[in-house]
Amino acid sequence: MSIYLYWGDDEFALNGAAARLRQQSLDPNWADFNYSKLAADQPNAVVQALNLAMTAPFGSGSRFIWLAETTVFQRCAEDLLAELERTLPKLPPETVLLFSTTNKPDGRIKSTKLLQKHAEICEFSLIPAWNTDLIAQQVRKAAQETGVKLTAGAVQALVNSVGSQSRQLYSELEKLRLYAGTSTLDEAAIASLVTNSAQSSYQLAAAIREGDTASALSLIGELLNRNEAPLRIVATLVGYFRTRLWVKLTVEAGDRDDREVARLAEVNNPKQLYFLRQEVKGISTHAFLQTLPILLELEFSLKMGAEPLEALQMKAIELSLLYRRD
Repeated sequence: MSIYLYWGDDEFALNGAAARLRQQSLDPNWADFNYSKLAADQPNAVVQALNLAMTAPFGSGSRFIWLAETTVFQRCAEDLLAELERTLPKLPPETVLLFSTTNKPDGRIKSTKLLQKHAEICEFSLIPAWNTDLIAQQVRKAAQETGVKLTAGAVQALVNSVGSQSRQLYSELEKLRLYAGTSTLDEAAIASLVTNSAQSSYQLAAAIREGDTASALSLIGELLNRNEAPLRIVATLVGYFRTRLWVKLTVEAGDRDDREVARLAEVNNPKQLYFLRQEVKGISTHAFLQTLPILLELEFSLKMGAEPLEALQMKAIELSLLYRRD
């Protein structure tokens, strides 16, 4: 019996890990019979997945059941919890059961606590854009996996060009591998071969915070041209400005307890607080307080069917004017 929970917003990395797990588990001759992937929005998806997991595989190898985008670890009805409690400890040894979700499991609820006893839990979250050291580690690891040799300057050039987008990183590394073979690539080679696609929702938020309307409008166009989901852009902006609002409020209150401030602002690394305090210096609390209602209006309009480019640009202009310090 093997039970896994993969979670996080790095869809490419999560799906890649799921594919490797599937390949390791299934006999290729019997894969079509023993692999089932269920979407969480299917009727009775959880119960159906558990029933399939209890079924012996055909032929040799394991049975692989994947319940994708499940919400059972954010909220779980009593009847589903009872099914999980009944089934998970009794799964056959030849079953591999994978749960996946974009959202972080809620450690306070019973279904998550149950899974913590029986499953291996792996996180696949995008690295924050500010954490360039961690992004550089990701680049070096991916380069080693794909057999691409890079100088230190080339690593930094990829960090600047690709950012934390793992899908784009592996795509570029595959292109570089075909081009260079066993040769070592330097910074100049990266500049000539890799398109800078690191424009992100995080950069959009920074442009708004600086009151740079032109950059904000340009970034919105580039993000949508890369098929970035409008609601995901809004979610990033909400998280960005909510964090800085809390930091600004704690600065004004004179709270210097980094751990408490990090908890309130939902900052994983308290060392980041120094840079956040520098960012919010000189910006009025009023601007931060006005931002979240504007973003809420934007989210509502998008969900009601507003044209994404127009809606995002109108609110970006409104927010940029709010932060402009002429």
